[in-house]
Amino acid sequence: MNDPDPPPDWLARPNAPRLAYRRSAGRAPGTVFLGGFASDMTGTKATALEAAARAAGRAFLRFDYRGHGRSEGRIEEATIGDWLSDALAAFDQLTQGPQILVGSSMGGWIALLLALARPDKVRALVGVAAAPDFTERLVRRELSEADRETLAREGVVYRPSQYGPPTPFTSALLEEGRKHLLLDHRISIGVPVRLLHGQRDPDVPWQLSLTLAEKLETSDVRIELVKDGDHRLSRPQDIQLLVRTVEELAD
Repeated sequence: MNDPDPPPDWLARPNAPRLAYRRSAGRAPGTVFLGGFASDMTGTKATALEAAARAAGRAFLRFDYRGHGRSEGRIEEATIGDWLSDALAAFDQLTQGPQILVGSSMGGWIALLLALARPDKVRALVGVAAAPDFTERLVRRELSEADRETLAREGVVYRPSQYGPPTPFTSALLEEGRKHLLLDHRISIGVPVRLLHGQRDPDVPWQLSLTLAEKLETSDVRIELVKDGDHRLSRPQDIQLLVRTVEELAD
């Protein structure tokens, strides 16, 4: 992994893997970045948001879920509930005052679950190609018959990824994910929500952001579709859009 960061700090917890994190002190509202599946906290979006927060004198937190980046654990042994538990631990122990949650891909799902769990501390939420319910609506539906046979036999199937090594999807991940599904009912989040999505996203269809917007109870929802944007939305113009979106919410 190409990681230009200095060594991270560590959040130790009883009976749970240690989490690597980077935190910048500053005023509220702070920003918490929640990364995607098989991603880590060193990506362009996380570091750009951190730089913008520092320049504005606002607090910022980024961290790796268990099995991701530098944190302890194995991704094959974790589930959505485990990563939500990691996010709650980081949120509760490493932030103070109201926060803006920025969730990328799977991180958008975690951000929504976090906002539901800590409504009094979340100021706003930004999804970047947010992928709530992706285990059910995307992964499970795209499994081939051969994939299903492998999953039944071995408990894990590895799918090709354009971003790195093949990505593991386990039976436990898919089954446990059903406990956290959101899009089958109204989502009782009352804070401003901004959804950024590229219309050339090959991984998470941009229509999923429309579905999410319809399910949210808050009336303050805006969707920004980037016609030539991909899944990551990490080009300079995409980063500018993301930073501007967060800064407007902070102000």
